[in-house]
Amino acid sequence: MNDDCWARIEQAIAEASGHAPAPMRRTPVAGGDINAAYRLEGPTARWFVKLNRADRLWMFETEVAGLAAMASAAEGPRVPRPLTTGVAGNRSYAVMEWIDLRPRGDTTALGHALANMHAVTADQYGWDRDNTIGDTHQVNPWERDWVAFYREHRLRFQLDLALRNGFGGRLQDRGEALAERLGAFFSDYTPLPSLLHGDLWSGNVAFDGSGAPVLYDPTVYFGDRESDLAMSELFGRLPAAAYSAYEAVWPLDAGYPVRRELYQLYHILNHANLFGGPYAREAEGMIDRLLVAV
Repeated sequence: MNDDCWARIEQAIAEASGHAPAPMRRTPVAGGDINAAYRLEGPTARWFVKLNRADRLWMFETEVAGLAAMASAAEGPRVPRPLTTGVAGNRSYAVMEWIDLRPRGDTTALGHALANMHAVTADQYGWDRDNTIGDTHQVNPWERDWVAFYREHRLRFQLDLALRNGFGGRLQDRGEALAERLGAFFSDYTPLPSLLHGDLWSGNVAFDGSGAPVLYDPTVYFGDRESDLAMSELFGRLPAAAYSAYEAVWPLDAGYPVRRELYQLYHILNHANLFGGPYAREAEGMIDRLLVAV
């Protein structure tokens, strides 16, 4: 991106923050596969900037809205404070506060903060806008029935996308069988529509300099809190103390160990659609085990 575009971003930062415009030092930040990221350092503040194509502005706008929703949770996790979004040249951008993240901190506080965030509830499942899970569109229409929401807007949505990506046959047949029997997993359990991070794997969890938990890169909606916890166990678990602290605030239902794989299936199907074959085979195995469970 050229210097003129950076100058426009720096001007937007000045206007949104109330600071005088000033040149900023740019440092590339590693970590994501979808966006380019930078740290901008000025005389009085540091900012985290994410960049993508101009037509991806809506992704940043939904992320910012999700961060604002999470920040509203009383005694919930810390999240990066959004500053501004916009388009500069052929790039969209999102600017938020820079937090010096650390891999270790107060894991008991993490469990409590997650439970407090999940205690923020809505009257229905979904959200007031769509967003993305990784690079995949995630639809969030409001629904009063959680089973219908998860069947249509999570499981079948990913299966339909998998079919378009060439994963037909047994994955589709077994996946549809699971979709038809989905209600059996909820015969004596009706979750509250909790505020979810939506992509709660260990790579989106860290701690600030005081040890307080920080969550970032959300794909927010209101759904079963178990789905957040299931994702947190899929690609490297959170520290054990975090789960113990969570359950001390809000114990999990006895059926969670079975539904955990059901919720993890959504993310494995999404990985199949993003990254290919091995994940499709893993999804088939998960579906087989889930069908045996019901």
